[in-house]
Amino acid sequence: MTRRRRGIVLAAVIVVAALAVSGILVTRTGTDRAPAAAGSPTPVASPPPASSPPVSAPASAPAASAAPLPLPSRSGPGRISSWAYQLQGYAGGRLDHIAAGPYQLAVVDLARDAHTDYFRADEIRTVQRAGKRVLAYFEIGSIEDFRPEYPALRRDAADLIANEWADWPGEHFVRYWDERWWERVVRGRVDQALRAGFDGVYLDTPLAYEQIDPGYAQGRDRAALGREMAALIARISAYAKAEQPEFLIVPQNSPELRRHPGYTAAIDGIAMEELFFLATDEPCTQDWCAENLADTRALRDAGKFVLSVDYATRPADIRSACGRYRTERFAGTVTVLELDRLTPPCS
Repeated sequence: MTRRRRGIVLAAVIVVAALAVSGILVTRTGTDRAPAAAGSPTPVASPPPASSPPVSAPASAPAASAAPLPLPSRSGPGRISSWAYQLQGYAGGRLDHIAAGPYQLAVVDLARDAHTDYFRADEIRTVQRAGKRVLAYFEIGSIEDFRPEYPALRRDAADLIANEWADWPGEHFVRYWDERWWERVVRGRVDQALRAGFDGVYLDTPLAYEQIDPGYAQGRDRAALGREMAALIARISAYAKAEQPEFLIVPQNSPELRRHPGYTAAIDGIAMEELFFLATDEPCTQDWCAENLADTRALRDAGKFVLSVDYATRPADIRSACGRYRTERFAGTVTVLELDRLTPPCS
């Protein structure tokens, strides 16, 4: 299942609810735990927040057996070996620490407050001028109650909202195949990413096709739900690339969607959580770990770049994950579950 990071910001949610304003500092991401069963980082170049631990020295790893796959051609780096993943805790609400960091690519939320204080085009350009690609993070298969679209969705299209995520109160899966979901939520998020000049989008919760309660599926079985999710990702790709042909489409998790027609052609890369270590410092040894890795390798072999992220803090585990990234030709990052700081790249 997918894991969300809310713990350090629940107080902000309460304040936001009381004031009926933004969900300040509340963000999350997904951790694909069991695809078959259901389917970042302390500033490097600027002082970290007082609550964040300092950045330690980069962990060493075995020499690379092969170079990571290249990104599609565009201004900026053609290959990446390290990336930054931060969804909250931006120092001063800015991206300066990411621009100054030793990464080739960064994933950040559309908004610095996870609500409507969107990152501006000039801020994104600053990171790009430092030689980095920047992807905008948002969900496509679920919605959190602190997101700006939620109140109107609950008021005017409540039937789109499906079962609540048991592990994460306040977040619901949605009927993502419904045209109103595209019109009310997804298209606007893609438009915002295009307006702000992001290099692409980082699409979380494709695994909704496995997690949505069958009672909300309107007669669809899991195979049909998977086709609908693949179709949504393909639609996002076609829409964004009509505006910006080299706009990157990167879904997170659920690599098995590659079996649906049109999916592989629609994406530029795949992001995968917990291929080697589950949060936190737990080796990924279950059967579904091997299944995820096999599907990820298949996408890599089809020419898609891979952004791999594992949650570990022990030096030996960090070294191990970094070594696997090099062996597999994945761009990798080892970070903390809260995704509220930058961690050193693999060396």
